[in-house]
Amino acid sequence: MNDTKEKMQKGLEHFEVELKNIRTGRANPAILDGVKVEVYGTSMRLQDLASVSVPEPMQLLIVPFDAGNSAAIGKAIEKANLGFQPITEGNQVRINIPPMDGSIREKMIRSIKELLEQTKVSIRQVRKDANNHIKADKELSEDDKKHQEKKVQELTDDFCKKADEMARKKEEELSSI
Repeated sequence: MNDTKEKMQKGLEHFEVELKNIRTGRANPAILDGVKVEVYGTSMRLQDLASVSVPEPMQLLIVPFDAGNSAAIGKAIEKANLGFQPITEGNQVRINIPPMDGSIREKMIRSIKELLEQTKVSIRQVRKDANNHIKADKELSEDDKKHQEKKVQELTDDFCKKADEMARKKEEELSSI
């Protein structure tokens, strides 16, 4: 049961990370979490190469720890195809977050719904695996098996409810802009 809960929790945590990557029209350093930069002959995470701050509500400022990496960071952000154009200014990179129009907002809401459904599918898959494990356990009586399956279903419902709530909050965040 603990293993099942842990796997469902990991699915929910992954969903939370994916939601952070969906932009809401406000500057948020988390939208750059997935950006990989090619420097020093390897691919590194942007957070390992620079500090990211929010000097204005609609702007991100990236200051590399090594000023020579500014151009590489700018190129990596462009390559990540996040929907905005980085501006390299000497030893820093600025990103002006464009205002969201209705079509972009709808696209982001669709992305949230797709991610939510993928998360629910992964949670249900964990449920299926747990139920198969319960059914295969020859030491459990029929009543114990039914009781265990009921507990697994309660866990599944709980985690799906949490995912729905997270998606609803993100959609509200998008709608309030």
